Amino acid sequence: MDRLQSLEVFIAVAEAESFVGGARRIGLSAPSVTRGVNALEERLGARLFTRTTRRVRLTDVGRAYLEDARHVLAQLQAADDTAAGAATNPVGELRLTCSNEFGRIYVTPILTEFLNTYPDVSADVVMVDRVVNMVEEGFDVAVRIGPLPSSGLIAVRVGSVRRIICGAPDYFARHGTPRTPADLAHHQVVAAAPVSPATEWRFGADLATVIRLKPRLRLSSVAASIAVARQGWGLTRVLSYQVGPDLLDGSLQTVLEPFEPEPLPIHLVHAEARRAPEKVRSFIDFAKDRLRAIPVLN
Repeated sequence: MDRLQSLEVFIAVAEAESFVGGARRIGLSAPSVTRGVNALEERLGARLFTRTTRRVRLTDVGRAYLEDARHVLAQLQAADDTAAGAATNPVGELRLTCSNEFGRIYVTPILTEFLNTYPDVSADVVMVDRVVNMVEEGFDVAVRIGPLPSSGLIAVRVGSVRRIICGAPDYFARHGTPRTPADLAHHQVVAAAPVSPATEWRFGADLATVIRLKPRLRLSSVAASIAVARQGWGLTRVLSYQVGPDLLDGSLQTVLEPFEPEPLPIHLVHAEARRAPEKVRSFIDFAKDRLRAIPVLN
C-alpha cells in the first residue's frame, strides 16, 4: 500500500470510526484496511487510533494528522483537476455546510441550479445551526452568518442580515406597538432558538442595552416561531432573511428598528485560495453573484 493510499485509508477509518466502515467506503477488505493503518502507525512511530471492541477513536496525534492528511489529498485533487483540464469542467463531490433556514431558503435553489449547470459535480450538504470546523469535518465550502474569527480560511462577503423583532399587523392593532425595548415587558414574546433562546435580548450598535424578558412561549424551531407571529399571537426575534417574503407582502412588520444591533455579515468560506479545486472556485463564483442579487440580503 503506497503512502497516498495509506492516507485515504486512514481518513476513511477516521470518518467512519470503524475499520469495517472505512473499508466499505473505499472498497477494500477490512483486513487490508487494518494492515494499512497498522503499517502507517508503525512508519510514523505514533498511535493514530485508540481501539475498542465497538469503535475506534482518533488520538490527539491522530486528530492533528487527519487535518494534514485531508489537506494533502485536497492539494493533490486540485493539481489533478488542473492537469486534467477541469478548469473548464468542474468535477467531483462538493461538500457544503450552512445553517438550516438559510440553506433551505437560499442555498438549495442556488445549488440545484449549479448542479444543473455542471453535471459532473455532485453535492453533499449538511445544514446545521452551529459553526463546524471545515477542515476537521471535511467541508469544501461553508456559509457563515456573523463575524468571522481570525483563521487561515478564505472568505467572500455576499451580504448581511439584520436581527429584527416582528409581529403581525393584527397583533399591533390589538396590543399596540412597542416604542422602546423596555416596552417589550408588556407584550407577548415568542423566544425562538437558536436566534433568541436567552431571556436577555441586547439592543443598539454596541449591544449595550439589555432587556430581561419572560417569554410566554419558547420554541426550538425558528419556522414555528415565525408561524406563531404571523398568526398574530405575539412578537418574535429572528434574522431578517428568515421573514423576507412576509415583510414584502405585509404579513409581518418590524418594530424597534432604531435599536437594532449592527447587521451580521454573510460570507462564503473555503479553505484554499488559488489551489482550491475547480468545483470550489466555480461554486463560489456561481453563488456569490446570486446571493448578492437578493434584496433582503443587502
